This record gives sequence, structure tokens and C-alpha cells, in this order.
Amino acid sequence: MIRSVAFTVYPVHNMTRARQFYEEELGLVSTMDFENSWVEYDLPGGTFALTTLLEGVEPSASAGGCIAFEIDDLDKVVQGLKARKHPFKVEPFSTPVCRMAVVKDPEGNQVTLHKSHEHKHPEHRP
Repeated sequence: MIRSVAFTVYPVHNMTRARQFYEEELGLVSTMDFENSWVEYDLPGGTFALTTLLEGVEPSASAGGCIAFEIDDLDKVVQGLKARKHPFKVEPFSTPVCRMAVVKDPEGNQVTLHKSHEHKHPEHRP
């Protein structure tokens, strides 16, 4: 039986460049570093990891999965990333339940930046 998601991992070629983006631009704090080839970030709900160990797997913004990070101030984060010339795959937009955008990390992976609206729809209540 599945109990939880253990981790989500993105392949990277240049760990230094990738870590700079996730740690300096998005504010993640590394919780584990295995020889700078597998780096983890423990977050509420799961662990996000970066690795250079996946052979034959390429960073991509058009294939595979995508992680979505819940952001306190989405527009402020987007403005800062744009000011530093990070490319966006999807510009900020709003839905009835959230606001989001999709940015590419320096390795080419897509990262969804997400901000839930404060209200919840009845079908989302526990």
C-alpha cells in the first residue's frame, strides 16, 4: 500500500547552476547533499531532489512530470525571476481556485509556481 510520495526528482547536468536557482532564486534550503550529485529539499508534503546520477535522462520542460511549489507571493516571485531573465514557459494566469505560472530552471526543467486562493471549494473540504 502506498503511504506517501517519497520524493520527486529532477535530472540536472550542472548541479551548481541548478542549486543556485532553487536555493537563491526560490529560497529552498538543502536538507541532504550526497557528494553534490543528489541534493534533497524536504518540504511539507514531500521531498524534492536534484541529481546528476540519472543516466540517459535529460532535463526537460516538455516531457515527464512537473513539480509545483506553493508560493506565498506569486507575483513578487515572478517579477524577481523575470528581472533576472529566467524564461517562462507559461505566463501568470488565474483560475477559480489558484494563480500560477511556469518557469524553466537553468537546466531546462519546468517548475510550476502556484498560489492557492484562500477560499476552498466545497468539494475540496475534508
